This record gives sequence, C-alpha cells and structure tokens, in this order.
Amino acid sequence: MSQIGKRLCLVTNPGLFWGQLITVYGSGGALVSGTIPPHTVLCHTARTAGVMVWSSIAYDSLSALIVMRGTLTGQRYVDDILQPHEGPFLNGLPGAIFLQDNARSHTARVAQDFLRHFQTLPWPARSSDLSLVEHVWDQLKRQMPSCHSVHDLELAIQDLWVHLPQDNIRCLINSMPDRVAACIAAEGGPTRY
Repeated sequence: MSQIGKRLCLVTNPGLFWGQLITVYGSGGALVSGTIPPHTVLCHTARTAGVMVWSSIAYDSLSALIVMRGTLTGQRYVDDILQPHEGPFLNGLPGAIFLQDNARSHTARVAQDFLRHFQTLPWPARSSDLSLVEHVWDQLKRQMPSCHSVHDLELAIQDLWVHLPQDNIRCLINSMPDRVAACIAAEGGPTRY
C-alpha cells in the first residue's frame, strides 16, 4: 500500500498545474516563463488558490480521497487523515504495510507515534523511481479538465479519483520487481520508469 498527498493549485496563466511545485514567480511576483534547465530546484513564493489531496492505494482498493485546504502539519495529518481515514483503511487490510514519503507532516513525532500501531516501510528520501503513487498522479494529471475555481478543482479531482481503474493500480504494483531491478542496475540513478 502506498499513500499519496499532493497540492493542487489554480493559477491564471498558463492554466491548471499539478504537483509539488506548481509555478514559479520572479521578482515583483511576475510569472517566470521560458525553459528551465533540468535538475533546477524551484521555489514557489507566491500564494495561489488550491487544495491538497491525499489518499492511499492498495492492490484491490483505494481509500477515500481527502481534499484539504491550508497547511498540513503533523497534528493535522493525524487528526484529519490518519485517525479518521487511514487507520480504519489499514485495519481493513490484514497484513498491509504502510508506505509514505518523508514529508514533514509524515515524519513529525505525533504522526510517527500514531503509526507505531501499524507496519510501516521506511522510505529513502530520494526514490521517485520506486514511488508508484507518482505514476497515479501522472495518470490523473493527464485527465484533469481545466478548472476556473477551487470548488471546480475539488469536484474534478474527486470525480477522477472515483473513476480511477483499479487495474491501473494493479499494473503499477505488479511492476515493482522490475522497478527495483532497474533501480539496482542504475545504482540508484534514473530508470525508464
């Protein structure tokens, strides 16, 4: 099982973006356009309207998609996601192993204290080649319609989530042995995944 959490934001130009980093603003708040070199670390410095979405995937099921506004602190992660949603979801999957990235809210002591009741898998800080949920987000991103309000954004992502084919998740999970082998062969570097 793998969990996902991403921030979705609306920007007026060039449209809807999806991912951890949404857009880049230069001095004076102007949108910076042009080609950004590979491996550039960008900082999001301006406020945008948006939501954060969170959910879990498993071989035969998906948890509910949680749509949130605001910042996700460790305490909010426990109170709004883990206790009411993820705990019951994990309890319904005997033998499940919970996987999450190293976001601050995930590594907060309060979250780690809550998760000690569940089997978890430690996750390296930089392992996107092995993160199946990044591929789920990519699938949804390609289907995302243009949205003109945060409310439309919330409705669109909820609709896409409930219609996400479980076979897509199964294919990703079944590909893990090949992904691990490719990561080992690349000595931790980039792979075709």
